[in-house]
Amino acid sequence: MKHTSKLRYGNCNLPRTNAIAFTLALRSPQPQGIKNLVGGMGQREEVEEEGVVAIEIPLGDAAETFDLEKTICSHGFFMMSPNHWDSLSRTFSRPLHLHHPFHSLMVSISHPSDLPHSLLVRVHGVRSLSPQHRASIVGQVVRMLRLSDMDEWNAREFRKIAAALGEEECDWIKGFGGRVFRSPTLFEDMVKCILLCNCQWSRTLSMARALCKLQLELQFQSCSVNASTKNQQTDTNNFSPKTPAGKESKRKLRASKVSTNLTNKFLGTDMDLEADTCLTMDDAQMKIANLRPNFSLRCIEGDSSGNYKSCEAANKVFETSSFETSVLQSHKMTQHFAHQPICNFPSPTELAILDDRFLAKRCGLGYRAGRIIKLSQDIVEGRIPMEELEEVCNGGSISSYSKLADQLREIDGFGPFTRANVLMCMGFYHVIPTDSETVRHLKQVHAKDSTIQTVQRDVEKIYGKYAPFQFLAYWAELWHFYEQRFGKLSQMPCSDYKLITASNMKNEGSRKIKRSRVS
Repeated sequence: MKHTSKLRYGNCNLPRTNAIAFTLALRSPQPQGIKNLVGGMGQREEVEEEGVVAIEIPLGDAAETFDLEKTICSHGFFMMSPNHWDSLSRTFSRPLHLHHPFHSLMVSISHPSDLPHSLLVRVHGVRSLSPQHRASIVGQVVRMLRLSDMDEWNAREFRKIAAALGEEECDWIKGFGGRVFRSPTLFEDMVKCILLCNCQWSRTLSMARALCKLQLELQFQSCSVNASTKNQQTDTNNFSPKTPAGKESKRKLRASKVSTNLTNKFLGTDMDLEADTCLTMDDAQMKIANLRPNFSLRCIEGDSSGNYKSCEAANKVFETSSFETSVLQSHKMTQHFAHQPICNFPSPTELAILDDRFLAKRCGLGYRAGRIIKLSQDIVEGRIPMEELEEVCNGGSISSYSKLADQLREIDGFGPFTRANVLMCMGFYHVIPTDSETVRHLKQVHAKDSTIQTVQRDVEKIYGKYAPFQFLAYWAELWHFYEQRFGKLSQMPCSDYKLITASNMKNEGSRKIKRSRVS
């Protein structure tokens, strides 16, 4: 007999969510299958589905103003692999790491109309979850969407300040939700902040995508090693995390790369497709409609105009699918993910063992590779106390900012721009990370003749009245002008994300802004 389990956390404040999730999971029967909730015309229809566990996360006080689309599509991180936002179903999906045992599960997050006070989190490819894994998933969702009590207080206070300024301020600042999307872990935020430095947005996207593809290979290698006997000799075509001898010619390196790509074709063309469509693992329609080798191989590189057309065509196929087809194919993909490795953002443990020359070459990271590996090693070996830093994210005060900034300064590659971005991810909004894009914005929108040397002074003059939420005001304004130029970013196909560059934001005839190196 199949049991049905639906997890509710009640009307509680979200900092208590993890503890309550743990308690309720102990009391609830572990399902052999679950009832997936599908809203329709104010009524709730139950659809039987195997391999999915549904968790309801209450929004508490945030329910009054919370908007899932606005919260997720509020920062460029939502465009970076392995994140995927589907504008048609208004669903966010990505894999999340679990710890015991260490693996990933595919998760999709939605805000159904029949659950106005809760989020629905669907965990794919499992028949039950342990209390620890339930708590881990809830904690990561709460972090991504900034749903803690402190996050809710910050959002409310920012909206109060914006409203108090009256008509002199723009509607887009008043209407900004006050929540800026971030990653499920501080480590992923740190690495992605490193990827933001000194390059075009298209390359940032490419580097994040390459790291996720690499994680899949590392995951496969780990499984292969565990399954093999000690006396079995490793095949020379298997992925190796160490760089080969440094005297190899460029021709040999290219041949080696081709060999690696061919070796990994066993994973299936559908897994290759995920790499260039922002790892859209929950978009069953897109994947099933496009399981063709030629399409997958064209999309791997992501640089040709043909690739854009292919991805756009895939989006059109998905958008024309009916809801009934969506449910059926989602069920098929749930079965698929239960038997396939999931491509996630790599963990510190996975990156710490790599050689920086290999990582730089494999993922196109350049000098960033050494910094990312050093960061990973320092975390794994305990020199960077990540648990303590994560605790600060849940309630750090401005008085602790300077101390944290000093600690982050000791990390290789964490210059002023990277530190300010990481601290913003940790919940500090009174310092605006500034680079050449900030200079462009102030020149174009505020007619400020700013330079890298004077931009911090200029942003304080413009946004200081929003203290301690200067970044939220600046970001709301910047995001608004992005959408004026490119359209609503939450509705942009993922193939167009790379078009969001400073050069495409400049007005016709405006003089070119010289890029300055930041860190």
